[in-house]
Amino acid sequence: MTSDRRSPTEASFETQDGVSLFYRYWPAVGDHRRGAIVMLHRGHEHSGRMMHLVDELDLPEFAVFAWDARGHGRSPGRRGHSPSFGTSVRDVDDFVRHIGNHHGIATSDLAIVAQSVGAVLAAAWVMDYAPDIRCLSLASPAFRIKLYVPLARPALKAFRAVAGNFDIKSYVKPRMLTRDRERQKSYAADPLITSVISVDMLVGMEDAADRLVCNSQAIIAPTQLLISGSDGGVYRTPQDRFFCGLGSPIKDHVVYDGFRHDLLGEKDRHRPIGDLRRFLLTQFDARIETPSLLSAHRHGASQRQAAFLADSLATRSPQFAYWTLQRAALKAAGHLSHGIKVGFRDGFDSGSMLDYVYRNEASGEFGIGKWIDRAYLNTTGWCGIRMRKQNIEAALAEASALLQDSGRDVRILDIAAGLGRYVLDGIGHAGIRPKSILLRDFSADNVAAGQALIGSQGLSDITDFEQGDAFDRQSLASISPNPTLVLVSGLYELFSDNDQVIASLDGLADCVKPGGFLIYTNQPWHPQLEYIARVLTSHRGGKPWVMRLRSQAEMDQLVAAVGFEKINQRIDEWGIFSVSVARRR
Repeated sequence: MTSDRRSPTEASFETQDGVSLFYRYWPAVGDHRRGAIVMLHRGHEHSGRMMHLVDELDLPEFAVFAWDARGHGRSPGRRGHSPSFGTSVRDVDDFVRHIGNHHGIATSDLAIVAQSVGAVLAAAWVMDYAPDIRCLSLASPAFRIKLYVPLARPALKAFRAVAGNFDIKSYVKPRMLTRDRERQKSYAADPLITSVISVDMLVGMEDAADRLVCNSQAIIAPTQLLISGSDGGVYRTPQDRFFCGLGSPIKDHVVYDGFRHDLLGEKDRHRPIGDLRRFLLTQFDARIETPSLLSAHRHGASQRQAAFLADSLATRSPQFAYWTLQRAALKAAGHLSHGIKVGFRDGFDSGSMLDYVYRNEASGEFGIGKWIDRAYLNTTGWCGIRMRKQNIEAALAEASALLQDSGRDVRILDIAAGLGRYVLDGIGHAGIRPKSILLRDFSADNVAAGQALIGSQGLSDITDFEQGDAFDRQSLASISPNPTLVLVSGLYELFSDNDQVIASLDGLADCVKPGGFLIYTNQPWHPQLEYIARVLTSHRGGKPWVMRLRSQAEMDQLVAAVGFEKINQRIDEWGIFSVSVARRR
């Protein structure tokens, strides 16, 4: 170990919602500078509790960054609170963007080292935002916390539904974290330790952790998992399931018998710190080889999942009987709920169905129908669709501002607009007045309804709506004048074949000149995937609505393959729908 201790610089960065969060920064030492390590602390703690790792890792050629999460340490906010778990995940993305913009360190030169709750945040960020980081090391990730009280989780959720958000007092004692007496004393005496966590954060974290464990194949970055063998704070089984499912070809798993939850602050921490150091150096010494996902529609976890959902069930099986009853119940509800009726009539993935969801006005027969319709519109998937609409509006405003700042006209093209409501609403809410808007859709009925909507919103002078095939490369390439901002929302999610998507993206690359923008959506996750496949019907002849989910990494690779570079991303609270902005290289 080097003899000189490194001293940090204290700074702050601003999040997407305008909150200034505190962080510490240790610049690299010496002439041979290699990259940076970003450290995310445990729940209840702060960056000061990880400062010892800077010297104990003995990697002077690496810069180190460590934050205080909002509501913790020296960052502002009610103690133990965040607006949501998803907001804190977005804070990680903002932190990394700040490091790139203000310290000049590319994401591909970053390693993430995270503990406990911080490890769940880091894993969720890597899954949802698909950054091209060098590697990820997770120490004792809190995928499932030991609450000890029987039925604690359903009780907390029930009380939360009645009383709203509230604080939960931590049961954690210093001796549960580490056998190191000095670390125990410093924890007990630390005035910046946050002893509470909000129930919203706890429930949000556990929901995200369930998704991470079930869908860890979406993580393709080199990943190390360091496990405490005698962890009184979190369960072991979800950690093992997460590791086994990882999609990365490079993964490392080490269990330390007798170690308590604060693995990197334990009595014999030189062992996991040594393993962490070796993993980091190995990944930075290796040539970067990101697994290609361009053929994921032919083989891989998502292809196998879609094939399973597309298979017919044996008619005498309990599963067949169960889903038959589910379909019958939904069809019965469709006689009362207008929204469900639209779904069975036009397809639950149709433009008219989405337009109904966007309007969000429950209607039905005999009073009870309106109540059923409201419950239908409030399902998680449709809430995610409406949040996607809000994120599209924000992305439209962002890309339009960038075009205007560069002195270019805003010419918008949507290649599969449905009725076009989300585009027209987004323009109005963002205060944008484009030079031109061209909406296209394959359905003549959608085009006719969209033209009527254009007239009602007073945009006829700058907006055209025409019928067109979003997968016809030549048709897209011939659009004139060239659009500067293209929007593709909810389209590629409906088609599993990547070759088909590439043909469409090639057409967009042909018609968008360098410096123009592409806004694209993706659906990397859905909690009701089998229900959708077994019960709901699509717009394609009433066939079952079977989706092949694309990880965010897969979708981003498709976009990059035709010459676009992602510059920003938003995603809903449930990790279902993402909205990304990419610039034409």
